[in-house]
Amino acid sequence: MVILVSACNNNADKKPEIQISETSNNIPAPAAVSYTVVNIYPHDTAAFTQGLIYYNNNLYEGTGQKKASALRLVDLKTGKVEKKVDINPEWFGEGITILNDTVYQLTWQDHVVLVYSLKDMKLVKQFKWPNEGWGITHDNTNLIISDGTDKLYYVRPSDFKLMKVISVSNNLGPVNNLNELEYIDGFIYANQWETDYILKIDPSSGFVKGVLDFSNALKKLANINYEKEAVEEGAVLNGIAWDSAGSRMFVTGKRWPKLLEIKMN
Repeated sequence: MVILVSACNNNADKKPEIQISETSNNIPAPAAVSYTVVNIYPHDTAAFTQGLIYYNNNLYEGTGQKKASALRLVDLKTGKVEKKVDINPEWFGEGITILNDTVYQLTWQDHVVLVYSLKDMKLVKQFKWPNEGWGITHDNTNLIISDGTDKLYYVRPSDFKLMKVISVSNNLGPVNNLNELEYIDGFIYANQWETDYILKIDPSSGFVKGVLDFSNALKKLANINYEKEAVEEGAVLNGIAWDSAGSRMFVTGKRWPKLLEIKMN
C-alpha cells in the first residue's frame, strides 16, 4: 500500500492541516514522500517508544515513562525483548542512537545523557545536557539532538560540546515539536510529535523537504482500529530506525501493537 501526503502546518494545539501552497518566506512547500509497506511485525504494547535504532542486524529501543524507562535489545520478527537495561526509576528515558559501538540515551527533563558500551549494554559514562532531551541521531561525526522546539543541536560525542544549532522551517515558518530523529542518506528524518507525520529535513538549510504521512496507519496498514483511549494516553507515532544495508525503514509508535517495515519510493 502506498500513502501520499502534502506539506503539513505546524500547530501544537491541533492536528496540522495539509498545505500545498508557498508563502512569502520563499521556502517551497514540502513534497509528498510515498512509501510501500513491506512487512508488519509485532511490537510490545508496554513499550513507550522514544528511540529506535537498527544496527548490525539488531533492533534497539529506548523507552520512556518514570519507573519504566529502559534500553532494550529487541527481536525484530517477534517483538520480544532479548535484553533490557533499566535506568533510574525517577528518570524519563527518551531518544537513543549508536555511534562507534557506543549507545547514547537521552532523558527528558532530567538533563542527563546515558552512555553505554554496545557489546554488553553497560553504562560507562554520563553527560549533562542543559535542554530537554527528545530525539537523537548522528551524521557519523556529531550527535544531533532535538528538544521539542524547531532547533536541532550538533554536539561533539567525546565531551558533549555544542558545535552548532540549526533551525527547522517549512513554507509556513518554524517547525516545532521535533522529536525522534534518524539520519538517512544526508537528510534528518524527524517524528513531529502530536502529528502523524515524519519530516524529511535538509540539514544544510534546515528546510523541510518532504513529509511521510502515517495518518490512521495501524487501521489502514495493519487492519487494527486502535482505541481512542490508547491514543489519548500517548500511544502516538514515534520511532524511526534505518537499515542502510537493506535500504528499509522501521516505523512504530508509543505502545503500538505493530512495527512497520517500509520502503520509501
